[in-house]
Amino acid sequence: MTPAGRERGLTALLCAAGAGLVLLAAGRPWATVRARDAITPFVQELTGRDLGGAASALGWAGLAALAALFATRGRVRAGVGLLLVIFGAGIGYASVAAVRRSHVLTAAGDERALLQGLSAHPAVETGPWWMVSVAGAVLLAAAGLITVVRGARWPGMSARYERQGPAGRPAGAPERAAGERTAADDSLPVDQHSLWKSLDRGEDPTAAEERRP
Repeated sequence: MTPAGRERGLTALLCAAGAGLVLLAAGRPWATVRARDAITPFVQELTGRDLGGAASALGWAGLAALAALFATRGRVRAGVGLLLVIFGAGIGYASVAAVRRSHVLTAAGDERALLQGLSAHPAVETGPWWMVSVAGAVLLAAAGLITVVRGARWPGMSARYERQGPAGRPAGAPERAAGERTAADDSLPVDQHSLWKSLDRGEDPTAAEERRP
């Protein structure tokens, strides 16, 4: 594998790791609400998805962009890198905003009506999983920046998917000059070789056979 190919592979791993961390963290508890002095004391854990699905949705989008790193090239690949940067920034912002006290209480109030209209003073505790989501966002953004700066040097898809020229020749392959013999021609019997030469000149060998007495 060439250095450019290895660089592309490492960037793809960075992208996959970032998206994986975001999706992993989305299903884990980000905040806990405790209302001890309510009429009915309770403790409620809220996951990243409970606090809003923006980070999770952008994590799936970042994972989908992984395939585009291999399928695109040039400016299109740079555009994919820019999208990864935007996804990472969006995930980071959504993760931080999700654990704000007001947002957590709003989400908990939607789940438990006991927080509304009571003289309770719930306590909000945040866990480490929202920071895992932020770390994933940083990895996604880093993969996007590397793609924008270095992606134009990376190879495209395998050469077997490139356009083929006439008669199965790869595009850009030189055509055989008229009358030029190849190694394959040398291996043919004399009569078959004459037949191929007639075809190269544009003659119809069957017409010559019909004119013979």
